[in-house]
Amino acid sequence: MIRGYLTILGDERRRLYVVLAWAVAYGVAQGVSMLLLVPITRALFDGDVHTAGGWLLLLIPVVALCCVTFYLQSLSAMQMAVHTMRALHHRLGDHLVTLPLGWFTRDKTASVSQIAVKGTMFVGSAGAHLMTPIITNLAGSATVVVGLFFFDWRIGLTAAIGAMVLWGVGMRASALIADAESHNHDTAVTVNGRVLEVARHQPTLRAFGSAGADYRPLEDALEQQHSIGRSMMGRSVTGLLINGLAVQAVFTAILVVGAALAVSGDIEAAVVMAVFGLAARFTDPISELAELGSAMRMSTAEIDRITDILHTPAMPQPASPVAPTERGSIELVDVSFSYDSDPDDGDPDDGDPDDGDPDVTAGTGSPPSRVVLRDIGFSVPNGSMTALVGPSGSGKTTATRLIARFYDATAGTVRVGGVDVRDQDTATLMAQLSLVFQDVYLFDDTLRENIRIGRLDATDDDICRAAATAGVDSIVERLPGGWETRVGEGGSALSGGERQRVSIARALVKNAPIVLFDEATSALDPENEAHVAASIRELARESTVLVIAHKISTVLAADQIVVLTSDGRLADIGRHDELLARGGTYADFWRQRNAAAGWTMGVAQPAGTAG
Repeated sequence: MIRGYLTILGDERRRLYVVLAWAVAYGVAQGVSMLLLVPITRALFDGDVHTAGGWLLLLIPVVALCCVTFYLQSLSAMQMAVHTMRALHHRLGDHLVTLPLGWFTRDKTASVSQIAVKGTMFVGSAGAHLMTPIITNLAGSATVVVGLFFFDWRIGLTAAIGAMVLWGVGMRASALIADAESHNHDTAVTVNGRVLEVARHQPTLRAFGSAGADYRPLEDALEQQHSIGRSMMGRSVTGLLINGLAVQAVFTAILVVGAALAVSGDIEAAVVMAVFGLAARFTDPISELAELGSAMRMSTAEIDRITDILHTPAMPQPASPVAPTERGSIELVDVSFSYDSDPDDGDPDDGDPDDGDPDVTAGTGSPPSRVVLRDIGFSVPNGSMTALVGPSGSGKTTATRLIARFYDATAGTVRVGGVDVRDQDTATLMAQLSLVFQDVYLFDDTLRENIRIGRLDATDDDICRAAATAGVDSIVERLPGGWETRVGEGGSALSGGERQRVSIARALVKNAPIVLFDEATSALDPENEAHVAASIRELARESTVLVIAHKISTVLAADQIVVLTSDGRLADIGRHDELLARGGTYADFWRQRNAAAGWTMGVAQPAGTAG
C-alpha cells in the first residue's frame, strides 16, 4: 500500500513520510506509557509511594506526548487523504490521455469507471482510517514486546512468538477476504459494463424482446456478483473467527507463563499482575491489526489497480520532435498492423478494433493475435482526394487511425507532412488533421460548443459558415433553443445523420491541411447524405482528403482510388477507368455497387396483368 501511495502522490510523497513518522511516534509513545505501568504497580505493591510518584511524574509527559502525536498524526493523515483524493482524478486523467487507444478495451474502460468512483473512496479511507492505525498498533505492540524483555526475558519471548503467530494468522485471514474482494471487483466491473450496455442500447434490446429483466447477460452478471458477495461474507466471518481464537490462545499463553513464573518464585507477584495488564493491552492492538488488515488488503487491491494504470507505458513521444516538411501529404510505406481479436468490437464497416473497443497490441508490447494490414503502401499528394475502398474487414478504418497515430504500426512507416508520425509530437501531428469518423461522439454541451471543439478560437461567424456547409443550420432551426440547445450525452438529442453533420462542421471549422473521412452514407437518409457529399466536395477544395468511400459518386470524384483486399493487402491503385479496365477486386466492388444501386421498390402486379 505504501508503494501505491508513493506512486499516487508523486512529487507530494513527503506527505506520506510525515504521516508515517507521526504514526510511529504515537505508537511508540503508547507502548512506553503502557510499560511505565509495570514499575508503578511494583512500587505501589511495595508501599513505596515516593518511587511510584516519581514514575507517575515521568508518565505525565509521555501521556502528553501521546496526545500531541495522536493529534498530529490524525491531522496529517486526513490532510494527505484529502489531497490524494483531489489529486487522484487529475493524475489518472493526465495519464489516460497519453495512453495508446489500443489500451482502452471495454473491460478496461469499465474498470476505470469503477476505480474513479470506488477507488477514490478507498484511497481516502485507507490513508485516514486504516494505514495510520495499523502503523500505530505495530509500533505500539513492538515497543511493548521489547519492553517485556527488560522485565523478564521468558515473558518477552512468549509475547514475541505470540505476536508472530497473530501476525501470520491475521495475514491469512486478510488474504481470504482480499481474494474474495478481488473476485467481487471483477464481477462489479462486469455488472457496470452490462448496466451501461442495457442503458445505451434499449432500442435494440426492446426490438428483440430482451429489455430489462429479460436480458440474460445482465441477469447472469448480477447472479455472479451475488454469489461472490455471499462468498466474501463467509470468508470474512471465517477470518475474524480464526483471528479471535488465535488472540485468546496467545493471551492465555502469556498468562500461563506468567503464572508459572510467579508460582516458582522467579518473578514478583506485582510484576506478574502488571504483565497481565500489559498482555491484555498488547493483544488488543494485534487483534485490531487483523481486522484492519482485511480492510487494508481490500484497499491495497484497489490502489494496485490504480497504480497499474499509472504504470502503463504512455504512447512514445520523440525526444527531438521533427516539424513537417510538406503540407498536406500522406505516405504509407510497407505498413503492417496487428491487434487482439475481439468479436464484440462492433465495427460495422471493416471489423477493425476502432469502435470503442480497440484491443490493440501494436505499440503496447503485447503479442498480436490477428493481422489487419499486410505490407500496404500508397501516397496521397497534397491537395488531392483519395478514396479508400475494399470489403468489410479489409482494414480501411485501421489505415486512417494509423495515419492519426491512434496506434503505432507493427511494421513499416507512416508519414504525414513528409515526416514519420512517430517523429512528430502529438500536437503538431493533430494540427495537420481533421477527423470525421463513423462513430461520432458529441459532448453534453451546446450545439455551438460541440462545433467549436474543432478550433477553440473559432468565431461565431466561422461556426455559422461551417454549419451552413455541413447542413447544421437546418438542425439549429428545428431545435427549441437554437444554437444554445444542449445535445445530451453522446448527442442523444440528435439523429445519427445529424450527429455526423456536426462532426463534419468541426472538421470544416478546423480547416486542417488533411481530412480523414469515413463517408459512411449508406445508412443515411437522402437529406443527410446530400449534406455529407457536399461537405466532402467543400473539404476537397481546401485540403487533402482521404475518404473511406461507400458511394459510387464519391469513388468517381476521387483523384485516386486505393483498393484493399479482405485480408488487408493492397490490391490496386489508380483512377476509376484504369482500375475497371484491369479487373480484379475493384471491378468486383464496382459491379456490386452498381447492382445495389439498380434495385428499386415497386408495387406487385396481380398475376396475368401487364408489368
